Amino acid sequence: MEKFFKFKERGTNVRTEILAGVVTFMTMAYIIFVNPGILSAAFGTNGADWIPALATATTLGAALMCICMGIFANRPFALASGMGLNAVVAFSIILGTGVPWQVGMSVIFVEGIIILLLVMTGLREAVMNAIPLDLKRAIGVGIGLFITFIGLVDGKIVVGDPNTLVKLGDFSEPAVWVTLIGLVAIIAFMALKIKGDILWGIIVATVAALIFGVTKFPTGNLFAMPVFDTFFAPFQTPAGTDSIALLQVFTPTLLLFVFAVMLTDFFDTMGTVISVGEQAGFVEKDGKIQGVRNILAVDSAAAAVGGLFGASSITTYIESAAGVAEGGRTGLTPIVTGVLFALCAFFTPVIAMIGGALPITAGALIVVGFLMMGSIRDIPWNDFEEAFPAFLTIVGIPLTYNISYGIGLGFISYVLIKVLHGKVKEVHWLMWIVSAAFVISFILPTIQKLVG
Repeated sequence: MEKFFKFKERGTNVRTEILAGVVTFMTMAYIIFVNPGILSAAFGTNGADWIPALATATTLGAALMCICMGIFANRPFALASGMGLNAVVAFSIILGTGVPWQVGMSVIFVEGIIILLLVMTGLREAVMNAIPLDLKRAIGVGIGLFITFIGLVDGKIVVGDPNTLVKLGDFSEPAVWVTLIGLVAIIAFMALKIKGDILWGIIVATVAALIFGVTKFPTGNLFAMPVFDTFFAPFQTPAGTDSIALLQVFTPTLLLFVFAVMLTDFFDTMGTVISVGEQAGFVEKDGKIQGVRNILAVDSAAAAVGGLFGASSITTYIESAAGVAEGGRTGLTPIVTGVLFALCAFFTPVIAMIGGALPITAGALIVVGFLMMGSIRDIPWNDFEEAFPAFLTIVGIPLTYNISYGIGLGFISYVLIKVLHGKVKEVHWLMWIVSAAFVISFILPTIQKLVG
């Protein structure tokens, strides 16, 4: 095991890796319940009947790809169905275009295959290496703010407001107190230098949630057999059609969705890998990431597997940063996370007690966001050409609630500023292509209206 995972070389051990895997799982467990709920809305009037099958697809898809990441990349990245992308599949693709759910999953399957081909040709890695170092740093900082914002929203400390967009939450809400208790507990454990501070904080928050009634012990059956009805969705023949779902993707509107999802998937993962990789210490001084091709290959295959299983696109999770914060440095971390996801395919009622109550893990997300802010000090703020694109990236990610959009704002502004300063030669040719792709993605809704 030492020879394969290289524990000593990376300054870790089996106990730390197992703990990191558990912590990563705890911060991601909500997807087990959120993803089926979102996707089932697109399955018609009997959508609720599909939740067991969607839960199976979500848990086993995440389990398979987490284990693959651990074996083939040996890096502490965990994967599961992506938030945001699942809403696109349900509401924009399936409900928006009126296609069967199998066709919607086929869009994801095709997108994943294309991304995998880009990895195999080296293009995806080349794009990552072409990005200026300060933009890479900004991506990590922006995602840190994003994670903190998600934690504040999940914990009801920040809530929506029709006049000011957001405002301070109601401190009479039990969810707020669960979040604060969990946050203070993590800070206290960190101050006391107790190993597993984030995990122990989540446990304290769970106890508080039970006391305040934010969650409750599961009742009824604790065991449920997996349901595989959504598996191999692209190769199913939807009711009322005479061809398999995969062949129905090749229309102008759906191909535009393939492109849009591919762009989001491409750069969400890039941002996650850069920011978590820097936190874990395997980003080199020139900004290149050790072993990035294997990481991207697994992530790309995961998107295709998500469409194949009917779980929406499976992608690398920014919550992996929680495990890294606990000391996770090798592939054993996601393998542990994957095993826990696999168990959830049989014990979802038990996991619902924690994963279904977002305030329990909100404090952990807030702390992880803070831990990812460190590289902001390395951005040269007195250099406008470098700092302003970094600034737009940092604010764009949390304020658009989308990692890809924030990166796009940074890329486009970087190219534009270099052109206006007469430094066109300093812009890598791939940056031109990627920035143009982002421009297209930003105006894509208008293009979709034009093509019907």
